Amino acid sequence: MGPLKAIAREIRFLDGLARTLWRVRKINPDSDVLICDDFEEAVDKFADHTALVFEGERYTYRQLDALANRFAAWADAKGLKAGDTVALLLPNRAEYVPAWIGLSKLGIASALINNNLTGAALAHCLSISNASHVITDTESLAAIETIRAGLPRPLSYWIIDPGFAAAPDRHALDLREPKLAPERPAKARRTGQKTRDVALYIYTSGTTGMPKAAKITHMRAQLYMRSFAGATKANAEDNIYCVLPLYHATGGLCGVGSALLNGGTITLRRKFSASHFWSDVIDNGCTMFVYIGELCRYLVNQDPSPSDRAHKLRLAFGNGLRPEVWEEFQTRFNVPRIMEFYGSTEGNVSMFNFDGQPGAIGRVPPYLRRNFAVRLVKFDVESEMPVRDANGICVLCDIGEPGEAVGLIKDDARHNYTGYADKAASERKILRDVVERGDSWFRTGDLMRQDKDGYFYFVDRIGDTFRWKGENVSTTEVAEVISRYPGVDEANVYGVKIGKLDGRAGMAAITPGDGFKIEGLRDYLVRELPGYARPLFIRIAPAIETTGTFKYRKVDLVRDGFDPAKVEQALYFDQPEKSAYVLITPDLYAQIRDGAFKL
Repeated sequence: MGPLKAIAREIRFLDGLARTLWRVRKINPDSDVLICDDFEEAVDKFADHTALVFEGERYTYRQLDALANRFAAWADAKGLKAGDTVALLLPNRAEYVPAWIGLSKLGIASALINNNLTGAALAHCLSISNASHVITDTESLAAIETIRAGLPRPLSYWIIDPGFAAAPDRHALDLREPKLAPERPAKARRTGQKTRDVALYIYTSGTTGMPKAAKITHMRAQLYMRSFAGATKANAEDNIYCVLPLYHATGGLCGVGSALLNGGTITLRRKFSASHFWSDVIDNGCTMFVYIGELCRYLVNQDPSPSDRAHKLRLAFGNGLRPEVWEEFQTRFNVPRIMEFYGSTEGNVSMFNFDGQPGAIGRVPPYLRRNFAVRLVKFDVESEMPVRDANGICVLCDIGEPGEAVGLIKDDARHNYTGYADKAASERKILRDVVERGDSWFRTGDLMRQDKDGYFYFVDRIGDTFRWKGENVSTTEVAEVISRYPGVDEANVYGVKIGKLDGRAGMAAITPGDGFKIEGLRDYLVRELPGYARPLFIRIAPAIETTGTFKYRKVDLVRDGFDPAKVEQALYFDQPEKSAYVLITPDLYAQIRDGAFKL
């Protein structure tokens, strides 16, 4: 990189960093300015601006505030008070954000529950929420009915759909009810509440087990919303397109905050639709788009259309945009800027890629390293623990060396770690004696590497990386290679056990598209990957199961393994004698399991 480009890069980075830090500068754990106060400040400034567009309806800031106040009036009428929790089990809809903001005006926390959950996972989330009331709709009620008898305590369900016929324990929450006042509750009603108190419970995605409830304090919610209000450089003329679920932080806090703290508009949709995406963005005059990386892959996989470049988007921001998709997405759709960020719902490690370096999840330049308490520590894949030196202190990674990202825990806005509702789960995420005796750091559970310019690149999730033939295999990096093979729509890579062999062998679940041919896949992988990283097994999958936030679920795939008795779709084995992927039959499965092949 030449000197002029390097200077321009640093200017972009420092400009973005300065905007972000300026917006969060007043956040304090002992402040009595809560997240609802941030919203009310925006309402008073932008009262008649359009705040939300949903299914043809437009809501001004004043109207959203009135909705929020009605939820507060409902909670007051039910005798709920500061410190109580109400569960929200709803799809994306206009009432979602006003519901939790309204409850927060009385110091009541909201548990944001994934409305796609059913069965044991739904029962688990409702149980650990400690809520006595659930605000839901008729769409979600059926899932509740199947599990309500098994819940450890009775819950009252409040359905917000107009015209709902009430029944015992199933009540209509009519937001048009005259007794639900649209006026703001007095701020004195939340006297004593501080920003270190819980505003929301947001659940982890549950990719490897039951979801955990992360405690989102008012301070943490402010950190999300204010930082993105600054980082995106959004203003009152911006319209942000959001198809992500509002029960998760990326859409519900980062996307919402970018718009609603700046007087802008959120164009909200119930669900993502690749086929309607661009026409929707164009018709609504959207200028920004908040993404999860897989959404961008789905858009790239669509057939070219004249609407691909007819939009007014100036920025796409989000996380999880894979390197092999990034440049194609940006070039094909002519999106001027992409701002990737890294962060976890419960953690204290966050970073931005302000200057659009393809594939990077964030950046900490060498000259600012002392100002950012994030480090990469060497990691042993087999023990799934950081490597320590003779003195018991963690060993820091060299440039380019993968390791686990950890963040220093301190009692301030930027380094605070609030953890989960489950104290034991919270403790498991803390790593001690990292840089010096007695320090405490948050374990992200993510392996990363950092280059000489300070850019961080995601390597893999701990537990996803596996060891085979004495080598560490990154599932993310292998999936990226497979995804470039013609006809592969999606690839999910994981490790499976084979009898008594050490380590785990690679396996890839592939969703094939037009032009996919299994016959050429092995030759391609031989060219692109070292032997230990090439998948030994291929599973053809009509669709790969994801969480509500589009993260791949692997637990069921790992459990099925390469057993044809457990898998309806075709399974293939890279047979050494034939140097080809061959179909796995029950007999071949038994041979592999019993060690008939030298692997």
